[in-house]
Amino acid sequence: MRVRAGADYVAFVRALLRGEVTSGSRPDLGDYELRLFDDLGAMQREILQRNAADGLARLVAGYAWEWKSNTNKDAFDIELDGVRLRWNSTTKDWINSRASIDEVGSIHTVQGYDLNYAGVIIGPDLRFDADTGRLFIDRESYRDKKGKENNKQLGIVYSDEDLLAFIRNIYGVLLTRGMRGTFVYVCDPALRAYVASVIGPVDRV
Repeated sequence: MRVRAGADYVAFVRALLRGEVTSGSRPDLGDYELRLFDDLGAMQREILQRNAADGLARLVAGYAWEWKSNTNKDAFDIELDGVRLRWNSTTKDWINSRASIDEVGSIHTVQGYDLNYAGVIIGPDLRFDADTGRLFIDRESYRDKKGKENNKQLGIVYSDEDLLAFIRNIYGVLLTRGMRGTFVYVCDPALRAYVASVIGPVDRV
């Protein structure tokens, strides 16, 4: 496995995204860093520090924000906790591009690449129902129109369950890009609480 924590970590992430992991059941990951942040600025600073020290540390996110900067270079795409960020300015070899450390990559820019550290922003497209213990999607928050577009002529209809499986897969890929560590920021408060109960307390660096 590319990820230093091995197959146990990959299986753990997949189970977490299915809502099948219970409180305190985080596996022994050795020296692999899995940390949860509740302040995006703190996670961004940590990524910048790791990139300066070790290289190949990047922020990535799910498709929960429109790509405004694609047509307006002055626009920001992701605004959270007073931090304003833009999506990737290039789709070709984004990780190695000069601007990538100041931007946010998507699954299309990181799939097939390895990072030392990944800072993953889980957007409001993925949520958690504390009463049922189930993860669910907010269809309106998922911004990849092509990814949820029904085509009646071809008989293609994407149900919420179909879209949930697709979004889970996206985050499954993003959460397994970091070879040395993965930092996580979760937008939905209920999902953040669930993740915190599983992987440990929120990091407030």
